[in-house]
Amino acid sequence: MLPVLAAGFAVPQFLPQILKLRRTHDTAGLSTPWALLTGVNNTAWFGYFAASHYWFALIPSSSAALLGGSLGIMLMRRGPRLASRSRVLVGAWSLVLAVAGAIDRRLLGVLLTGAFLVQVLPAVTTAYRTHHPTGIARGTWRLILAEVSCWAVFGAANHDGPLIVLGTTGIVSALLMLHRAGPENAAALRARRHDVLGTDSVGGGSRRLYSSHAACGPVETAMPMIRGYGSPRPRAVAHGPLDRALHAAGRQITDDE
Repeated sequence: MLPVLAAGFAVPQFLPQILKLRRTHDTAGLSTPWALLTGVNNTAWFGYFAASHYWFALIPSSSAALLGGSLGIMLMRRGPRLASRSRVLVGAWSLVLAVAGAIDRRLLGVLLTGAFLVQVLPAVTTAYRTHHPTGIARGTWRLILAEVSCWAVFGAANHDGPLIVLGTTGIVSALLMLHRAGPENAAALRARRHDVLGTDSVGGGSRRLYSSHAACGPVETAMPMIRGYGSPRPRAVAHGPLDRALHAAGRQITDDE
């Protein structure tokens, strides 16, 4: 029953993140190596589940492999260039898992015990190093939390070490990601954006006031007349001595032309 529930949570797992990325093109807080390693590790889990005769588990592993890999490709196209070190890490880990799977299922299981930690560490570090991780989709990490909780219980019931470690590390990492992308952080970001827009609006208003001669000093009143000296309808009437001098200068320039 638990593998069936895990499958139900895992199949649409990456859809919230993929849809948000397509809609907003926002990659802040998202890790490309995490998505690529998700595809690689779940491909290896597919082989492990098949060898262990966990047939229902083939559904979530294949879905996560396909959608996780697709998300990784999307991030490579939209996000910053993938560092050479990350490329080497993904390639080397893929090779290690392939060799282990070809040698023995138990050896693959030993490697998969730490695979989720290798996979999720870039996601957590990127999220916590990003000042405003606005690109993270909370729906994806809620589904991850539900899925790995199922595997933790199922692994404990069947004394399966790799599944126990997968579930434990998955629960901790999912909770960390949900905390980092929490609604209070989004609300604080919206408040800061509102403050910035409010400041810009006030600044824009002051510029509009300046252009409509709300400033009452003589220089502020006369400068628009000099800039528009060719206009047949003067913008302001000079009253003070300095105003009259500047106004006369503008008229002299007009006469010289």
